Amino acid sequence: MHMADALISPVVGGAVWAASAGLITYSSKKVREDADDSKVPLMGVMGAFIFACQMINFTIPATGSSGHLGGGMILAILMGPYAAFLTMASVLTVQALFFADGGLLALGCNIFNLGFFPCFVAYPLIYKKIAGNAPSANRILAGSLVSAIVALQAGAFFVVLETLFSGVSELPFASFLLLMQPIHLAIGVVEGLVTAAVVIFVWKARPEILGAAAGSAPAGSLPFRRVLLALLAMAVVVGGGLSWFASDHPDGLEWSMFRTAGVEELESPEGIHSSLANLQEKTAFLPDYGFKEGEAVEPEGEAAEEGEAWPSVSAGTSVSGLVGGALTLALAAVIGLAVRRRRTPA
Repeated sequence: MHMADALISPVVGGAVWAASAGLITYSSKKVREDADDSKVPLMGVMGAFIFACQMINFTIPATGSSGHLGGGMILAILMGPYAAFLTMASVLTVQALFFADGGLLALGCNIFNLGFFPCFVAYPLIYKKIAGNAPSANRILAGSLVSAIVALQAGAFFVVLETLFSGVSELPFASFLLLMQPIHLAIGVVEGLVTAAVVIFVWKARPEILGAAAGSAPAGSLPFRRVLLALLAMAVVVGGGLSWFASDHPDGLEWSMFRTAGVEELESPEGIHSSLANLQEKTAFLPDYGFKEGEAVEPEGEAAEEGEAWPSVSAGTSVSGLVGGALTLALAAVIGLAVRRRRTPA
């Protein structure tokens, strides 16, 4: 559900950028007031884990479409809404700058759509109400499913609204909406199940982490090194190897655009769109999670004749998963450390 710049006007992009920047500032203030230094390594590791998970598109049966994990609910449940929002912003920023996944003008929209609704709407108003202060596996499952579906539906709806208000594309509102919502409902079900699996794993290993995220217990110096190492190992395995098994079908947004207008990508207008596209071309050293043209080793013999195979075994994909995870871990950790240093008296 990463929006491209071609869908967004400068006015809408700038307005949502301002809203996302305000939320980042507010979240930084709340994390600083939280005075919980243990969230710094958790932000880094969870950022790397979500980056890796977002590389894997899963096929939606009988649609010709695919979806990927958003990850906002996992972050919010394990870290609380404020640290989660900062971590999601880190993931999306790394994706846009270094992998050309989502536009730079649309980055504010992507942060808002994928971060605001799970962190500040679905988590406090739905998940916490269902899971309660004494969660069980069944309550975590129910809360994860409902909250993930609601968050993704809201995010998909705002994609349509932001596109409509921008007025730079010819996507009909009603048709676009009637395609976006059902396909993201299916994606939301899968996201809810994955969210529940990850949260239940952490809950069984260190239930105190969920209590700290919910504000019912201080995390302090919780001994959850094993949980961090497990999540980091999963990030390496997913980004470095399982990413080869990503579906080659278009994601829910691209699929909806194709069904509506006959194209999966729109041409960007001139002006600021072109300037930002040129900037992104320079910063994205692994565009589309692969080597730039001329850097990759071309297949020879039978492999070249057969075309692309599945799984798509690619050194570029593996490097992207590992490098992207490391960059996200570093950025999220730096943000956490910067917030902590601002709290420390001189």
